[in-house]
Amino acid sequence: MDGVGDSSTVRRILLGSLLRRLRESKNISMREAGYHIRATESKISRLETGKVSFKERDVEDLLTFYGVLDGKERDQVLDLVREANAQGWWHSFSEVLPSWFEAFIGLESAASVVRTYEVQFVPGLLQCPQYVDAVLSSNRAQSTTDLRRRIELRQRRQAALERDDAPILWVVLDEAALRRPIGGPEVMKAQIAYLIEQAERPNITIQLLPYSVGAHAAEGGAFTLLRFAEADLPDVVYLEHLTGAQYIERPEDVEQYARAMDRISVDALHPEATLEALKALLNP
Repeated sequence: MDGVGDSSTVRRILLGSLLRRLRESKNISMREAGYHIRATESKISRLETGKVSFKERDVEDLLTFYGVLDGKERDQVLDLVREANAQGWWHSFSEVLPSWFEAFIGLESAASVVRTYEVQFVPGLLQCPQYVDAVLSSNRAQSTTDLRRRIELRQRRQAALERDDAPILWVVLDEAALRRPIGGPEVMKAQIAYLIEQAERPNITIQLLPYSVGAHAAEGGAFTLLRFAEADLPDVVYLEHLTGAQYIERPEDVEQYARAMDRISVDALHPEATLEALKALLNP
């Protein structure tokens, strides 16, 4: 299982950040850098934000252009290129993995803290097998093979919570997600029991946001805030839509979501009170 330090997604972002710092230290524009490797300014931007893979030849040429001539230093950067281009475990699920979701799994696998607010469903990382089957089976257009692969993908994501370097998972769950009978009463009973079980884990915090709170700071809907141990990696907010997703990286925008998450965490039931509420739902 890939650990934080082995994530190709993180390596791409770190490498891009390094190349940006080297370029800026020489007061070289993205347009000039692109021209030097027979590419566009847009490509340099995508490289520096870690959104595309790297060609060793391009990186070698950029290092020369930026004045990095020491052999040992160049080798370290090129080693990072090879690590950044390595495929993560999730690439083996490409046949059932939308391109816009692939980046999220890479970031989720590398995050040290995952904070999420969910309205409609129990978050994927906390779904019990029966609930996973009910959610994924709702797409009747898919084949049995695709369904099985999607279930396997969900299980691989959940396995990250059992790693030695498992991330902290902090979930604020709207009461609506538990009132919606996904799969029927028995499935929901199994799901609530699973949440109670998972809440006992030291790296998992679950808070229920009850209807009684009324209007709250996250009225815009579900979102996930990802935080990383690496100092060079900024926080990222993930918003999922019906046909795609949005990744918010501008610090001032991310800060707004962080504040909203903090406020709904205050409004939500304390973790111990959440456990009592879940037990009451399980045994009304």
